[in-house]
Amino acid sequence: MFDVAVIGGGIVGLSSAMHVLDRLPDAKVIVVEKEARVAAHQTGHNSGVIHSGIYYPPGSFKARFATAGSRSIVEFCQRHGIAHDVCGKIIVATRPDELAQLERLHERGLQNGLDVSRLSPAEAREIEPHVACIAAVKVPSTGIVDYTKVCEVYATEIEARGGEIRFATRVTRLSHNTRSAVIETTGGPVEARFVVNCAGLYSDRVARMDGADPTAQIVPFRGEYYELAPDRRHLVKGLIYPVPDPAFPFLGVHLTRMIDGSIHAGPNAVLGLRREGYRKRDIHLGELAEILRYGGFWRLVGKHWRDGMAEVWRSVNRAAFLKSLQRLIPELTGADIVPTHAGVRAQAVKPDGGMVDDFLLVDMPRSLHVCNAPSPAATASLEIGREIAGRVVARANDLGIASTQASELERATS
Repeated sequence: MFDVAVIGGGIVGLSSAMHVLDRLPDAKVIVVEKEARVAAHQTGHNSGVIHSGIYYPPGSFKARFATAGSRSIVEFCQRHGIAHDVCGKIIVATRPDELAQLERLHERGLQNGLDVSRLSPAEAREIEPHVACIAAVKVPSTGIVDYTKVCEVYATEIEARGGEIRFATRVTRLSHNTRSAVIETTGGPVEARFVVNCAGLYSDRVARMDGADPTAQIVPFRGEYYELAPDRRHLVKGLIYPVPDPAFPFLGVHLTRMIDGSIHAGPNAVLGLRREGYRKRDIHLGELAEILRYGGFWRLVGKHWRDGMAEVWRSVNRAAFLKSLQRLIPELTGADIVPTHAGVRAQAVKPDGGMVDDFLLVDMPRSLHVCNAPSPAATASLEIGREIAGRVVARANDLGIASTQASELERATS
């Protein structure tokens, strides 16, 4: 029997397992992952941004974990030789009606303890010579990294501490007896005293297998990207973001220099027709029907249908996508952008149509379900993992799990 079983080999699941082993070095810990590698879905398809925490309400999980995570993930990369760059970003207002929201973001950044500053158009162009704006905010703590590489190191750390990662192992059922939880998988049953569900796009389903009520359903949104042609990469030095619409839950199309030097533009956000559908033609009729049957989805549509239609139009119309980019870099042309990968965001939507806007952790007697962990979860992965490990440690004696003993990683990342 295992002491702790973690479902999901993305960045949150791996960090959770690593921190549990760090706090409980004698515990038997296993990660079960349905794919043949780590970071196969959300983690491996994201923009690679180390977020600062400027967007999130002070005191929220997102604000606390992102601001702390933007430091701890950089320290982790430095210790393990993972390529990264704290290049900073600018958030730019291109219209007068965006100035009030830009100022609110500046104030929120200060409230969250960030070293943010206002910029004039001339000062913004000193950082990004090709940008167009009427005002901007500089966020120096934003950076870039390859989160798949981070996950590979997390996996190495787990195995070095005696943990096990079992790939190609899909969870089919979750039940309990008097002393443990039993995870039925395609590779046979896994019995554990405690289960941590970090199943990402399927986290709500796993939670319901356990009898938990996540009070929301995952609705997938596909984020579509272009990238700049190599001879136009010089137009972007770091990261350029628009002022987000506070009524819409996505940040808008932006420009991001990746750690390999490429420049990605996006994401556009459209409904995913399957939970792990990265191409426009990827459709799963059963999963699509599940979305369409959910009242919360239709209430979400009722609130945001205009924004949603604009996203769909940008998805099918390259010129419309380009126009969004030209607000930031006017000299971009259609020849400068080429389609590249897409990601899928697991967004928890409440029955009233509201999007869950913070990390959502659901406690059960022998399990903990991470039912909403969208961006900035990768940035905050060490902080989320530490939080989850703390909750496991608090129950260790009652569950018969080995006693606690902080190790070197925990002291180094505290």
